Amino acid sequence: MTELSVLDLSPIIQGSDASQSLANSLDLARHAERLGYKRYWLAEHHNMPGIASAATSVVIAHVAGGTKTIRVGAGGIMLPNHAPLVIAEQFGTLAALFPGRIDLGLGRAPGTDMNTARALRRNLEAGADSFPQDVIELMGYFLPAEEGQRLRAVPGEGQTVPIWILGSSLYGAQLAAMLGLPYAFASHFAPAELDHALDIYRSRFQPSEQLDRPHVMLGLNVFAAPTDAEARLLFTSLQQAFVNLRTGRPGRLPPPVENYDRDLDPMAKTMLGQALSCAVVGSPETVRQGIDAFVRRTGADELMVTAQIFDHAARVRSFEILADAHKSLSQAA
Repeated sequence: MTELSVLDLSPIIQGSDASQSLANSLDLARHAERLGYKRYWLAEHHNMPGIASAATSVVIAHVAGGTKTIRVGAGGIMLPNHAPLVIAEQFGTLAALFPGRIDLGLGRAPGTDMNTARALRRNLEAGADSFPQDVIELMGYFLPAEEGQRLRAVPGEGQTVPIWILGSSLYGAQLAAMLGLPYAFASHFAPAELDHALDIYRSRFQPSEQLDRPHVMLGLNVFAAPTDAEARLLFTSLQQAFVNLRTGRPGRLPPPVENYDRDLDPMAKTMLGQALSCAVVGSPETVRQGIDAFVRRTGADELMVTAQIFDHAARVRSFEILADAHKSLSQAA
């Protein structure tokens, strides 16, 4: 049965702050651990008023330190923003602190706007184009040190830190296949190339020491509530945030509003329909049917579920409903 994991952007809601957001992330991680979710990943975004996980490795340490068994990782680290050695040291440190529990997902997008990317990077020109070489360099730092090796990641060398390639286009699929790495596709916000990317990754996959066959994790928005109507209302927070972001007005996660899409202009409706098409929104039975259909269509090995829900208690409840639906499907299978 397809496994469930959590992707958390550590949302900062209107009227709140980053401290509360990070506390909520740890609370949700503890619930996810109790409910049987496999991983809890945090995402690197910068200059985003509504996202508190910019210092991703620090937040991973916060979450891993407050949980016991769930895997915790980055979904992902935007490698062009960093020197590979620095990331090897950071995640080597995390692996030393929390052995056997740390994942490292890598992406080539900036995770922000270009002005912020310029502030983050020493050399903007060499960023995304050097991504494959940077991934290989980073992987090398986790190998056991050889005699006479002058450049070492300490902590990092000789540690097992599973590396994933993240993507929302065909580029990541090709690289993950070539390197024999697990692949996570951002279908929760950029599903256009999903089917083509899966075909490329699976057909071109070359086994590696880390992985002997293709392994796919797909992003999926799941908004679950006792009724379909309540779930649709919760979903309007993400819809508003997405429209705000795409129109150059990023902000904190807004509260849900009734009938949000009723007065939305046609272009915004079309954009939301395309970008958020990989979403399951509804009651327990609607969610059960929705995730079953999505897995049957894609053959996903794992689902990386995200839910930008304004009310924290409702967010926790959504993941509880999803876990129950998943358990029901597992028992039926």
